[in-house]
Amino acid sequence: MQYKLETRPPAQVDSGLLVLGIFQDQSITDAIKAYQADFPPAFLEKITQAIQEETFKGSPDQILILPTYGELPSRKLVFAGLGKSADYSIQQARKLAANTARRFSVNAKTEKICLFLPSKTGERDFVQAIVEGAILGSYTFNKYRSGKDDKKQSSLTEIAIAGTKLSAGDFEKACERGEAIAESVNFARQLIAEPANHLTPSRLAEEARTKGQELGLVVEILEQPQIEKLGMGSFLGVAKGAKELPRLIVMRYKHDEAKKTIGLVGKGITFDSGGLSLKPANSMEHMKYDMSGAACVIASALALARLKPKVNVLVVVGATENMPGGQALHPGDVVTAMNGKTIEVNNTDAEGRLVLADALCYAMQEGADEIVDVATLTGACVTALGRVAAGIMGNSQELIDKLIARGAEAGEKFWQLPMYDEYKDSLKSDIADLKNAGSRGEAGTSSAAMFLKEFVDSRPWAHMDVAGPSWLDKDKDECNKGGTAFSVRTLCYHVLNSQ
Repeated sequence: MQYKLETRPPAQVDSGLLVLGIFQDQSITDAIKAYQADFPPAFLEKITQAIQEETFKGSPDQILILPTYGELPSRKLVFAGLGKSADYSIQQARKLAANTARRFSVNAKTEKICLFLPSKTGERDFVQAIVEGAILGSYTFNKYRSGKDDKKQSSLTEIAIAGTKLSAGDFEKACERGEAIAESVNFARQLIAEPANHLTPSRLAEEARTKGQELGLVVEILEQPQIEKLGMGSFLGVAKGAKELPRLIVMRYKHDEAKKTIGLVGKGITFDSGGLSLKPANSMEHMKYDMSGAACVIASALALARLKPKVNVLVVVGATENMPGGQALHPGDVVTAMNGKTIEVNNTDAEGRLVLADALCYAMQEGADEIVDVATLTGACVTALGRVAAGIMGNSQELIDKLIARGAEAGEKFWQLPMYDEYKDSLKSDIADLKNAGSRGEAGTSSAAMFLKEFVDSRPWAHMDVAGPSWLDKDKDECNKGGTAFSVRTLCYHVLNSQ
């Protein structure tokens, strides 16, 4: 896709779709004047009448599509409601770009879109958000559909952005950053969308290797004998029931001027049946998305390799299936993690934390100065926060605050949940150092985080439970139906702001 800094007034722009953002507390006349839209008088009269007839008021997400009657070089004119001017934000710009790209590039086959947004979009962050939104909104995945009509793809080839006073150089940098992050989000979405019989642990590892090496990352794939040698009994315990062999995926981005290493750890359960603690059928349907955390940290590494921040990044993913095979973990079994702690497995469907335990230990062993893990870990988090926000916890309030702030900038919501010492009581075991699952139905998300805390030391660590917003049943703004790759934007923003 190409990105263009548009400096001409609307009446001179030649585009398939000319989009003017309108505030709710702004008259159409004032808006047209603000954009210096010197429309021909006859045309202005026509659109004014159409606006009145359609009662367009600039409400959030309100859209009015009008033909240009041959009076303008552009084929169609779209008025897009922005809501109240006081509420206008980067996220509003991102949403508008996403919804426009989805609606008109996929369904209406529009190749060129020009967006005129209010002058406050002159900042680099707003331009970046528009580019992100356009790429995210135009994402499709129809690899396995056989019908010609089902193979709809985005036709969008150019996004022109007007209303900005950025220099050409700053505009280009903002577009490059937005493109790198959004394309990596879409790569993660593709991984999540793949069915489990295609995206096995070994295939996930090969995808990481291929894409990572193309961008200059150092990628190491550890197979079962090497994982055994590391003493990752917790990870291997989960993998025992599956015919597919596990993989430990390690990716490294290094910068010569880096002064710290940020570890990104992802849960990579390519399919979660629950093991012998079998899930009910309706809870298993979308369990290919249980590797969302893995897809997100892998994709983040790819974006950062393109953007080259002055920070080292270490990605660690434990990839396996959780299946009820003949060698599967029994409830009551005891496994030993990489740090020597013993775990009584009282619920084989609490497998993600077992994999993360060893992955966290490995990230610390490899010298990460701070660690963020991402996992679709608990249904309890979905119950608490729905599909709107992810839960976040950890041992460093400073790190948590930074991630929440970066999430707000990136358009991803996080809500901090508590990690009270009392939650550890539910993890006490009679025969081992701890159990993997706490009391049923009580503080499930927090007790899971307390379990993970046993495998990190005093280094800053944050845990993102993204089980809710990582999957949607319908398109919503820049997030598409299915796997959303929630957290990629936040992780990228965090690393880029840690230079």
